Amino acid sequence: MSLSEPELISLRRELHQIPEIGMEEYETQALLLQTIKKMPQTWLEIKTWKTAILVHVIGQNHNYTIGYRTDIDALPVTEATGLPYTSKHPGKMHACGHDIHMTVAIGVLSYFAEHQPTTNLTFIFQPAEENASGGKQLYDAGILDQWMPDEIYGLHDNPQLPAGVIGCSQGTLFAGTCEIHAHFIGKSGHAAFPQDANDMVVAGATFVTQIQTIVSRNIDPIQSGVVTLGHFSAGTIGNVIAGSAQIDGTIRALTQKNNLKIQQRVRKIAEAIAAGFECQLELDLHQGGYYPVENNPETTSAFIKYMKNTPGITFQETNPAMTGEDFGYLLAKIPGTMFWLGVDSPYSLHSEHMAPKEEAIQKGVAAITGFILQRQTEIN
Repeated sequence: MSLSEPELISLRRELHQIPEIGMEEYETQALLLQTIKKMPQTWLEIKTWKTAILVHVIGQNHNYTIGYRTDIDALPVTEATGLPYTSKHPGKMHACGHDIHMTVAIGVLSYFAEHQPTTNLTFIFQPAEENASGGKQLYDAGILDQWMPDEIYGLHDNPQLPAGVIGCSQGTLFAGTCEIHAHFIGKSGHAAFPQDANDMVVAGATFVTQIQTIVSRNIDPIQSGVVTLGHFSAGTIGNVIAGSAQIDGTIRALTQKNNLKIQQRVRKIAEAIAAGFECQLELDLHQGGYYPVENNPETTSAFIKYMKNTPGITFQETNPAMTGEDFGYLLAKIPGTMFWLGVDSPYSLHSEHMAPKEEAIQKGVAAITGFILQRQTEIN
């Protein structure tokens, strides 16, 4: 039978106790595989890639595939919830709620293991969402090619929404991100003889201040973008001129077009400063697979219509968030929709106190299962 609510909650607590960092999710993978293999296998096919798991549910009509993706990794956070099922792995925690994500996916899969779908389904248990562009790695490795979805869905839990509420919107749900790593290299020297040195504190400070003009002067004010420089390291002591400066930060934008535009301006400003100060520049703008999560209009329209009009489901229109999610890379390749599942916690995602309400799990399973069933009738 499909997994019951108590069984799902028990699984979630087991997963919560064994958080693992991206591409190291060995215990997590083993527990998920153990759970999946207890389900009826009549129309299930399973394969693994590194710590990922793919489950293909063979439909009655083999001509179309709906994908559902969940992430499985955790964060390097020391848990402080005080829960009886707290993390057993010191310094690691499911502070972003991926234990909830996995459990909901297992619940939906358990239904379709019992009830053969009309279309094919591909369930993707993806590693390394937080730290290593797991979605991009998996896609680029070709592991999906055999079971490539025609459309794809995925959720993220939301502490600010009541437990079980489904949130979504057309357009961008999450921003695209890009890391900034700028290293300015000049010449150190004695503070009393600046003419014999090339001060990278001044060069770095100029970069920091000039960067602030990008969003205010190069991005349409109706749209959104963020450039934050959170790390500046230069010099060793006050009477020695710093010969190098390391500056690190992040770009956030709601469209890939603006993300690339901001990257271009960061590069031009950095190169101009290096030329002006006659210093060397090492600049790394690393986006990886963290594209904006831009929902497909057609799949999202169908999703929102179902969630709004189905008794027992509470739906809420949501605004874009500047947080990043590597599901954006998959959505750049496959049309689909990401949505929120409310988990009602006073603490934010990534907090060491984050404790989602477990009543959201069964509500999420029911809503997603119902939507997939409805979506199959629209496709067929």
